[in-house]
Amino acid sequence: MTLKKPVTAFGPDFPFAYDDWLTHPAGLGSVPQARFGEKLAVIGAGAAGIIAGYELMKLGLHPEIYESGKFGGRLRSELFEGTEDIIAELGGMRFPVSSRAFYHYVDLLGVESRPFPNPLTEAAGSTVIDLEGETHFARGPEDLPQLYHEVAAAYRAALEEHADFAALTEAVRDRDVVRLKAIWDPLVAKWDERTFYDFVTSSSAFQSLGFRHREVFGQVGFGTGGWDSDFPNSMLEILRVNLLELDDHQRYIVGGVEGVLHRLWRLPARAAHWPEGTSLADLNGGATLGRATHIARSGQGGFTVTDQWGVARDYSAVLVTCQSHLLTTSVAVDEALFDQKLWMALDRTRYMQAAKTFVMVDRPFWKETGPDGRPLLSMTLTDRNTRGTYFFDNGPDRPAVICLSYSWMTDALKVLPYGPEKRVELALAALERIYPGVDICSHIRGNPICVSWEADDNFLGAFKGALPGHYRYNLRMYRHFMQADMPADQRGIFLAGDGISWTPAWVEGAVQTALNAVWGIMTHFGGSSDRANPGPGDLWPTLGPVSLEGPEPSV
Repeated sequence: MTLKKPVTAFGPDFPFAYDDWLTHPAGLGSVPQARFGEKLAVIGAGAAGIIAGYELMKLGLHPEIYESGKFGGRLRSELFEGTEDIIAELGGMRFPVSSRAFYHYVDLLGVESRPFPNPLTEAAGSTVIDLEGETHFARGPEDLPQLYHEVAAAYRAALEEHADFAALTEAVRDRDVVRLKAIWDPLVAKWDERTFYDFVTSSSAFQSLGFRHREVFGQVGFGTGGWDSDFPNSMLEILRVNLLELDDHQRYIVGGVEGVLHRLWRLPARAAHWPEGTSLADLNGGATLGRATHIARSGQGGFTVTDQWGVARDYSAVLVTCQSHLLTTSVAVDEALFDQKLWMALDRTRYMQAAKTFVMVDRPFWKETGPDGRPLLSMTLTDRNTRGTYFFDNGPDRPAVICLSYSWMTDALKVLPYGPEKRVELALAALERIYPGVDICSHIRGNPICVSWEADDNFLGAFKGALPGHYRYNLRMYRHFMQADMPADQRGIFLAGDGISWTPAWVEGAVQTALNAVWGIMTHFGGSSDRANPGPGDLWPTLGPVSLEGPEPSV
């Protein structure tokens, strides 16, 4: 029997094989020797900024990294007080194996990953679903009541009915660009202006089942939990997640994902121009610069970046990886650097809210058997304010971690005004109703760790969630690295990050757009890819996303 090829994050909008480009022996390309050592500014030390900086350094350029908050961006692994390796993952915490470009760097660094304890997986051990006061215990999907199987089957049927999903998946598996675009491109026009909820409710399978099944689907969903917070989003956003298996086969990074960026920052590289063993940290004097407050065109045709202390530095190019709203709030960017249509896209980007509450406990006590013969606590999905509760085991005799609550949108806003102690109290009260009599408090050690990304002025939200009609905006941002036809006074400043990508909230989108920017900056410096290993810009004319832009009406 022939084994099926794995699904990878290949397209569907721009089906370029980033993993192949990264691993090709010819490398990503080169810049003229006359440009070696030239400085460029990278705004943001998250995944996009550090990965782009690393690859640009290898080309012989000199990236200087600015960071306004914490190194790592939304790959934020927070240590519990008094420990060396007990962490709370406040941002990205589960990484699908289909994210091949991201895992290129994980493997390069030799970083260990393990299966993430998602609901109904072996890694979770057991799962409890609690809806409207009714509780179900399950080791796997087969243990759930028939209603849940009907919901799962209805969604699979909806995907097939509306999106020819099996054929689409096979095209991704086979990396068949022609077949993939033939199916996907018409779906863009069909579903960009329609919501996830519309997709569900208009399907024959869900129409035959009634409201209760749609309600359960919103609360419990598929893969990692309830998806009702995404119901208002453009269905294209959800189709990409399903198609690229971003919500399946997820793993977590042992020791904290932020460590991937710290290690890449310090990794000695074989680079053009720079001495053997030079690292990105070496080029930056061991530390990032602070907050960038102003980006302007310099008198020499390059750029001047001013930091929070009023120090102005000149660069030949700038890469911006921060969230787009910061370009009109935190960083003063000269308006002429971007086309007004791009400004519209950057401004209209809509960010979703997200909140997490973690506590450290003395040991993984939840595995102990209760009077009913089941574990004291299980991975929990509920309509209560905790929404999702996860358990992280660091070994039988070591402190463990409980993510008491992971919530999005309205549920995240419910706790926004409250401090860590109040958030823990609310979460414990909800869990007490699901697990009466189970003593969690006596096991808690140290102080809780919480985050609300929308309250952080360095982010103003967790991640992009495109609304209906946003495809055109996304395309304007995504294709910005293709600058050959742009006016000269708009060239040289580039965008990257998961918010620029087609897959917001997933680090793979940050990595892929960082690599797009690397190609764009390389060509801006007069360089090019090797003919044996063409880059994303080289293949853009044949692989580029379908455009929905029509003729502009006269005003």
